[in-house]
Amino acid sequence: MKKLFIALALVSLAFGSCREQKTETKEVIREVEVEVEPETQENEGILERAAKEVDKEVNEEIDKKIEDIGNDD
Repeated sequence: MKKLFIALALVSLAFGSCREQKTETKEVIREVEVEVEPETQENEGILERAAKEVDKEVNEEIDKKIEDIGNDD
């Protein structure tokens, strides 16, 4: 009887240790702010945009010439 009891105890220990152990997982949620550039409405056509670029370059050249003329050194 003792042998049967010991045998049952060993078998129950063997099967008891093979059970899946529950592992706890933590779910982490992180909020991140993303900066988005506001969309610019392009009301101008390609010709107007090109003309602005040319005007800017011409104005820079004119400013350089004015500075050269005003320089008496």
